[in-house]
Amino acid sequence: MSLYNEILSEFRRFKAELVGISVDGVWCQAAFAKDRNLHFPLLADFELKGGVARSYGVYRQQDGTSERALFVIDSKGVIAWSYVSPLGINPGAEGILAALEDLPPNKSNARWLNMPMVNCG
Repeated sequence: MSLYNEILSEFRRFKAELVGISVDGVWCQAAFAKDRNLHFPLLADFELKGGVARSYGVYRQQDGTSERALFVIDSKGVIAWSYVSPLGINPGAEGILAALEDLPPNKSNARWLNMPMVNCG
């Protein structure tokens, strides 16, 4: 998450919005964002636990978390690119930036959704 915070200007260059989301609660998200001085929103997918992660197919029922998954969603709400990182591997940013660069000009203002496997409890 800190890496993405450092390269926010790259996302803005593509007129993309960055949003982080995890199955932890809002208070956990606030503490995490404050601790890491993040400058993009973190959303809590807590109630119904993992509802958003489930809809993207990345909820881990066995341990109540989500995969480390990245999604580029175009301006029409269509997933233009996605990546699910192996457990314990930081997915980096190269794929996201390449996917944003590959979007046609009329698909600008994409949303980039990061589902980190943050666990505050």
